[in-house]
Amino acid sequence: MADTPAAAHPSSGNTGLGLYAMAVATGIAVANIYYNQPMLGLIKADFPQNSAAVFVPTATQLGYALGLFFLLPLGDLLQRRRLIIVQFVILSLASIAAAVAPAPWLLVLASAALGACATVAQQIVPFAAHLASPEKRGAAIGTVMAGLLSGILFSRTIAGFVAEHAGWREMYWLGAPLALAAAALMFAFLPSQDPVSPMPYFRALRSLRGFWMRERDLRVATFVQAALFASFTAFWTILALYLAGPQFGLGADIAGLFGIVGAVGIFAAPLAGRVADAKGPHFVVWSGVILVLAAWCVFGLWASLIGLVVGVIILDFGAQATLISNQHIIYALDHEARSRLNTIFTTGMFIGAATGSALATIAWQFGAWPAVCVLGAGLGVIALVVRLLSLASGKDAQ
Repeated sequence: MADTPAAAHPSSGNTGLGLYAMAVATGIAVANIYYNQPMLGLIKADFPQNSAAVFVPTATQLGYALGLFFLLPLGDLLQRRRLIIVQFVILSLASIAAAVAPAPWLLVLASAALGACATVAQQIVPFAAHLASPEKRGAAIGTVMAGLLSGILFSRTIAGFVAEHAGWREMYWLGAPLALAAAALMFAFLPSQDPVSPMPYFRALRSLRGFWMRERDLRVATFVQAALFASFTAFWTILALYLAGPQFGLGADIAGLFGIVGAVGIFAAPLAGRVADAKGPHFVVWSGVILVLAAWCVFGLWASLIGLVVGVIILDFGAQATLISNQHIIYALDHEARSRLNTIFTTGMFIGAATGSALATIAWQFGAWPAVCVLGAGLGVIALVVRLLSLASGKDAQ
């Protein structure tokens, strides 16, 4: 369905200050699913007799994927401002549950719940697209996604520092008031708008299949981003274990500092949005896929801290630029179904993330860092093949 000026982009609520508030809140929300990565070694050390703790990152990503599928469609059906505020409050409770979990399997369950609640980040992103005019949609998405990427990257730095100097449980305790602060921020800055669709919830869920079958661009974007995000998550899941090994002997705080290194990817978000507005999003997607492959070549061939730094910069820039552009593609498909389109896209993406996390754990156990590098590069090749098949079909816009 084509955009219409009246319905598709009520931009009066899309002020610069409001966009920055949305960016901050999105970053706070998404950070919750990445706190565990630099803390994984410390969490495992607290439960030495139980290997279940190693699946905390996987459970968090799976919880996020399930939350995307079952919660994200509500953005089309309910008043988005109220929904976002309530979800932040519930997120704070899930963070407390993780902080007090007495056993590893309870921590795994709490992590899954935390991941599901953190999907409030993906309620905010399509709201920003909805508020923007078509010619500025890429830039608006890029601004909010810069906040989301900041949350992803700096969450590791903060969590690594807090866990190393205070304990991993204290990081989850800190997450609770941060979520409440984001709720207050959204209460202050988000505009109140009526739901974009009167469709009943279960009918909205059933409509997802129709979108998937009908929208070829949605399928391509989802498969590409799932593969790239699996590759991205494979690196960050194993990084703390790799740095703690005999080659480096570094702690969780140093692993977290790599989030600052990867912060260059934040600059990719608004830049990719502007380039997508000017040259089209498909050009940026191609560029991002190639950068991700280049990053894994660096990781595999340059086994040093400097090589890791260079590779992180390339990996984050490529993965985030591709994400912005794929979202630009799908949000243009139907303005009345952006939350449902985002449901399909991000559910696939985080299923990919959970798969990448699980496969990376297995690769690390059987082949250490070289096996992880082969896995990460292989996932990038899958994304490249999907794009090449799309191009070969003659239907891939340039």
